[in-house]
Amino acid sequence: MKRRNFISKSLLYTSSAALFPTILKGITPEQTKVRLGFIGVGLRGRNHLEMAMFRPDVEIVAICDVDPQAIQISQKMIRDKGRKEAVVYQKGDHDFENLVKRNDIDGVIIATPWEWHVPMALASMKEGKYTGVEVSATVTLKESWDLVNMYEKTGSHCMILENVCYRRDVLAVLNMVRQGMFGSLTHVQCGYQHDLREVKFNDGVKPYGGGVEFGAKGFSEAKWRTQHSVDRNGDIYPTHGLGPVAEMLNINRGNQFLHLTSMASPALGLHKYVVDKGGKDHPNAKTKFKLGDVVTTLIKCANGETIMISHDTNSPRPYSLGFRVQGTNGLWMDDNKSIYLEGVSPKAHSWEPFKPYQEKYDHPLWKAHAQDAENAGHGGIDYFVLRAFIESIKNKVAPPIDVYDAAAWSAISPLSEESIAKGSAPVKIPDFTRGKWKTNQPIFALNDNY
Repeated sequence: MKRRNFISKSLLYTSSAALFPTILKGITPEQTKVRLGFIGVGLRGRNHLEMAMFRPDVEIVAICDVDPQAIQISQKMIRDKGRKEAVVYQKGDHDFENLVKRNDIDGVIIATPWEWHVPMALASMKEGKYTGVEVSATVTLKESWDLVNMYEKTGSHCMILENVCYRRDVLAVLNMVRQGMFGSLTHVQCGYQHDLREVKFNDGVKPYGGGVEFGAKGFSEAKWRTQHSVDRNGDIYPTHGLGPVAEMLNINRGNQFLHLTSMASPALGLHKYVVDKGGKDHPNAKTKFKLGDVVTTLIKCANGETIMISHDTNSPRPYSLGFRVQGTNGLWMDDNKSIYLEGVSPKAHSWEPFKPYQEKYDHPLWKAHAQDAENAGHGGIDYFVLRAFIESIKNKVAPPIDVYDAAAWSAISPLSEESIAKGSAPVKIPDFTRGKWKTNQPIFALNDNY
């Protein structure tokens, strides 16, 4: 689902079950319930909240947000589902610290502005809670290490809630990779290519975007997200693309990121948008944006593969995550929904549609749960990522996307900033596993729960 459509639908809250997944097969109300707390119940947080309430094995214990309207909307959602209202934490920026101390909460879901992710996750992990944190998990390199160190100190699991890892075509391609259909992987491409100008400048007058305001005058994400484009020049949102290909390359589990180099185009798009929409005399027309319109990052892996990531959110363009998975036997490309496999495709040097392969190699998770995920957020993938988090808690096991993934995938952001600042110089990527990647075995999407 396109971000603007998602935001528009989220603003027009409805309790109609037709918009959301059916009750899970095999789960009964008599089973032990997973007790959740939610920190951040804005648009994204309410999406998680809504999904969780369609599980009879989940209890909504507490919610936390500094926005009174977000709390009111969330409580109405809870009441409309016939559930008991949640305990509310809204007394200032740090009231989340009181929520995580509750002894009747098993897991905490964090969907707040990026700069709050790690402080909140650390507080939750310190209290022994399973912690699910939205993307990107960290902003700075130190924060990535802070998450890892807290996990290793406490044993409290942290899952980065990267929903794109569960996209149906992505999981089918992962299935093909694991069956050797592409041969040995050599190169992958991915990115976040999404025109977010209406999101970054949003005055709340329309259901989504359309304004030229951000910061204190902005609405929803525009209150905080646009400031990153003012202050930073790098790939500030890498995980939607990087997470799925990292799983295909077994990063942190038999493979590792080694180093990267990044470069950025001129920063022109956001200024032009303000002038076009608000006029050259609008106060925001004087804002200097650091973020290049297109940021390109190249990563070298321990097993030799290369990764190219593109961040492109400030220009007019159709949505794309730009996936390309290439090996010694052929390649798949997302944008043209096509595949070519040498000796398999009917015509040499010619694309064929991916759809038949999607059907043949559909991942077992989707085969088993497609009906349950029907109409869930972002084409069904929100169902799977929340399910993985909840099932990890129920089974008291590590989540399939763990703290080391959260640290490594998110660290690409500050490291790309460092490379650009140094004239696109190569920058070493830390080994957050401290060598354990050499013996760790893949776990993602290898059983029915994850």
